[in-house]
Amino acid sequence: MSAPRALWLTGPGRVELRGEPEPVGEVVVATLWSGISRGTEALVARGGVPEAVRERMRAPFQQGDFPFPVKYGYAAVGRALTGPAALRGRTVFVLHPHQDRFAVPASACLPVPDDTPTARAVIAANLETALNVVWDAGVGPGDRVAVVGAGVVGALAAWLCAGIPGAEATLVDVNPDRAGLAARLGCGFAAPADAPADCDVAINASGSAAGLATALAAAGEEATVVEASWHGNRDPVVPLGAAFHARRLRLVSSQVGRVPAGRAPRWTNRRRLAVALALAADPALDALISGETPFAELPARYAGILDDPATLCHRVRYL
Repeated sequence: MSAPRALWLTGPGRVELRGEPEPVGEVVVATLWSGISRGTEALVARGGVPEAVRERMRAPFQQGDFPFPVKYGYAAVGRALTGPAALRGRTVFVLHPHQDRFAVPASACLPVPDDTPTARAVIAANLETALNVVWDAGVGPGDRVAVVGAGVVGALAAWLCAGIPGAEATLVDVNPDRAGLAARLGCGFAAPADAPADCDVAINASGSAAGLATALAAAGEEATVVEASWHGNRDPVVPLGAAFHARRLRLVSSQVGRVPAGRAPRWTNRRRLAVALALAADPALDALISGETPFAELPARYAGILDDPATLCHRVRYL
């Protein structure tokens, strides 16, 4: 068996596969798939993590320090080669960087449900984020919801909202090709200029100031606007003039590191991720898989995957 290798980000736009020590730990996992989270990984790849939050924003099994060199990523699916009987031989999801073989504590492994295909399970980390966004938004039955930004997290948030009885979810994006994605997820679609108005909830997942402005404009009187984007070291202009105060809008930040306060007494991050893995059983979510790359070819293709605006969830294949 060859020595393990991992993807390291070594400078702005520069990556390489590096050899890793033979994994030693409670559970050794042989990776089958990992998922590239384009928005966050692009920010990390350009060195955009603000110094003030570098410790807080570390991925669970990250090595190295921001900005570089750093081993980053958080969506690995693999086979547990060792460990407790309940895990050994099972397919598990781990919030681990892109690496072909690694060791983690058993508590870091979540078994993939039998009805969730292994290759689709890589979307669970983004789905967990989207679930947190919907919780922070407080979307209820019958609500009219605008989700600005049809990337993976935005599309998943809209899909979750569309599944709430009576709710009307519209994905808003500058790319008209995202209309097909919205239809496959059971959502409406609009260009920013045609975004719905008087919404009960508006969510910005576009990563842009323009998207936030669109979300604010879509919100109805005393509605909630959720900012789900991580802007990193960029300071977006937030349009709080015009009718923001007169309409008494509520601007809320959503970040996956914590379960919302109202659920924290009952929910753990592990329980939330387990629900995301179960929700990933829906075949409609295959619409979010935009490409696939063998692990050995990842250094040559990584920058292009991050730069391509058509990228949604890009899978890395290890076998």
